[in-house]
Parts: sequence; structure tokens; C-alpha cells
Amino acid sequence: MMEPMYSPETAESCFQPAVPLSPSIYDLPTLGDGECYHVFISYSSTDYQWTHSLITQLESCGLQVCYHERDFTPGRTVLENMSDCIQESQKVLLVLSQEFVRSRWCLLEANMSLFRDCLQRKPIVPVLLEPGVSVPLHLCHLTYLEASDPDFKNKLLKVLCTPNQQLQGSTVVPYQPPSIYNGKALQPLIAVNDEGLNKWDCGQFSDMEVPDQLRLIIQDHEKYRKAVRMINSVSQNKVLPLWLRLLMLVISVILMSLIISIVIIASFFLAAGVFNGMKLSLGVVFLACLGCVAFCLIFDISFWKKNQLKDIVSEMQKAIGQANIILSEEKVFMGCCSNSKIYLVYVNLNSCKQEFAETFSEQGCAEDMFQRALAFFSSGYACCLAKRHFPFSRSSTGHLEGGVCFCQYVSQQLRRDQWE
Repeated sequence: MMEPMYSPETAESCFQPAVPLSPSIYDLPTLGDGECYHVFISYSSTDYQWTHSLITQLESCGLQVCYHERDFTPGRTVLENMSDCIQESQKVLLVLSQEFVRSRWCLLEANMSLFRDCLQRKPIVPVLLEPGVSVPLHLCHLTYLEASDPDFKNKLLKVLCTPNQQLQGSTVVPYQPPSIYNGKALQPLIAVNDEGLNKWDCGQFSDMEVPDQLRLIIQDHEKYRKAVRMINSVSQNKVLPLWLRLLMLVISVILMSLIISIVIIASFFLAAGVFNGMKLSLGVVFLACLGCVAFCLIFDISFWKKNQLKDIVSEMQKAIGQANIILSEEKVFMGCCSNSKIYLVYVNLNSCKQEFAETFSEQGCAEDMFQRALAFFSSGYACCLAKRHFPFSRSSTGHLEGGVCFCQYVSQQLRRDQWE
């Protein structure tokens, strides 16, 4: 466990306001129905001293603060406690440090505050505790307060004492509508057999537990497990056993060598006569055959490995396309570019689906075309979203603010004759 970065003295010095404060400077916001706290604070235990110094000073100003060590109910699960405490708070404050980012439960709290029905649009207040923190992608769109800012406390109190409905025009922590989460990447899935995984093998992914970053987004967890099982089936149905692949390789090399040998022998016999120089010809042919076998073996192995990886990834992409037909109902897409990692993105397809319905309404096949588009293009689309790179420029405004929506992606792929 890391030692806390801040001593109590350092915490006090970092948190001194530029101007002395009193509770009367800001009017405390009124707690609404079902609200017990002004702010829920999520932090790592290694940042305990700094955070509790902050909590003490906020409570001295009259704010009701919620945090897990004091306010979680014993005997209930962590998920239940977090859900209720966040729901009962007006705002969510994240104390971002390297340890917070690495902490499983802290990331889970952050995911909950961002994705669980957008928490009735509760404002998120991220505080950057130390420089150089690798902020998770699903938090990157938020505007931060810096703990090292001399005016930090004034800025923080201003936000915490501002009613939620008035934060839309705030320059400190801007109001975030639910659409802001559309197209955001989540933590990817890594194959459980990643260590020692050969390039020509298919990664296996756990379908026992729903990952933390999806547990509070996907309502029907069985859909996730079914989707993962579809991907894992590629290994069972498409990947040949190693002994069988090696046997097929050896047989192909032997057959190729025999054909080459026959051609060389026939050439020598025609050139030297049937009996003249027979021994010399056979010796040359034997050496030539050994050379051909070695060359063919090296060539086939390298070509075989390359094509096996390409084929495996292709089969995984097909399986992920079918899995996304299921997951799209839960606003989640998967995508893969390798055999050991699956990208995950949060995508709302309601507008794109309506676009398909309007485009193919006369033909009466809108739903079938939408399902087909999911099967063929959703994996590639998820990878592009996760990597924030598309193989074409955005030509028009689509349904995804600041990015390429799914129907735009499908349209561009069809122009490039990518329908398979």
C-alpha cells in the first residue's frame, strides 16, 4: 500500500483560501426530497488525510458530506451502499489520484455516477489531487478543479453551493446532459489466457462475472454472459487443434516436395538420358529436394501463422457482430483488432435505428437491415470509437455529438464496398 502523499500540515497549506471564508458568504442549497447530503465524496484510502481535512472544512461551512467510512450501512453490500449514498446526494465529488484510478471500487463509483441513469443529471466535480494522473477515458470530458490552485476552496464552495439547475452555465464544472456519455470508451476486456497466447490461437474471456465497468450499465447480466460465450465459441468451432494443424502442414510440405522432385527428376532424365549420369542426377535431385523441403517448411510456417492470426481475428469479429446484436439493447458495443483484447464502448443507437427505419420504410426491411449492419459493422465501429480514429473524415453532422454515429459509419463503409 502506498503511503499518503500529504501530511496534515501539507493538506492545510494546500487548502488555505485566498480570502477568509465564513458560511454566510454562500447560501447553502436546500436539500430536496430523498436528499440527505450536499455531496458524496469518493476517494482512495491512501488519500485519507487530505480528503478528511477537506471534509472537516466543508462541514464547518454547514455542508452535509457523505463518505463511505462513516455513512455506509454495515451488513449491506458495497454496491448497495454506494448506490443509495450517491442517490441521496446532490453532487458527486471525485478525488482523483493515481491510486484512485488504480482502485477497483473508486472506478466503480465513478462509473456509477456517470452511467446509472445519469443520476438524474447530478453534477460530477472532479478534483485533480496530483499532476500526471492517468484519468480514465470515461472521465476525460469533465472539467477539473486542481487541489494546488490557491483559490481552490472558493471555487469548490461556489460549485457545491450552487443549485444543480443553475450549473448549466457554470464555467467551473459544466452541466453534462446524458448525451455526453454517448460514444465513450470503457475499460477493455483482456483474455484470461493472454499470457502465453499464441498468435494463431483465440483468446478466452471470462463469462462468470460481469466486469465492474459494465455491472451498473447492463441491466440484464445474462445478455453479457451470452455475448461472451458467443465469442469464446470461436476457439471451440473455428480453431483447429495444434496437432491437427501441424499434421496438415507436414502433409502439404511432403506433397509439394514430391511434386517438385518429380519435375526435377524428369528434367534431369530428359537432359542426361535415362541411364547416363543416373547416380549424379539422383544425388543432385536429393539435395535439391532437401532444399525445397526446408524452403517450403519455413515459408509455410510463416505464412500459416500470419494467416491463422488474420483468420482468427476475422472469426472473432464475426462473433462479436452477433454478440453486439444482443448488447446493443443495453447500449454497449464490443470490438476487436487482435485475438487477446476486446474494446468496450457506451453507445446509444436509438437515433441511428430511427434513421434506418425511415430509410428502409418503403421496402419494409428496416429491422433486418439494421440487424445486418450490426452484424457486419459494429465491431469495427466500436474499435474506431475506442481509439478515437475513423478511416474517413466526418462529412456531415450525425447523431453522435462530436463524433461519427453508427449510421454514418455504415454509410461510409458501404461507399467503400465494405459490405460482406
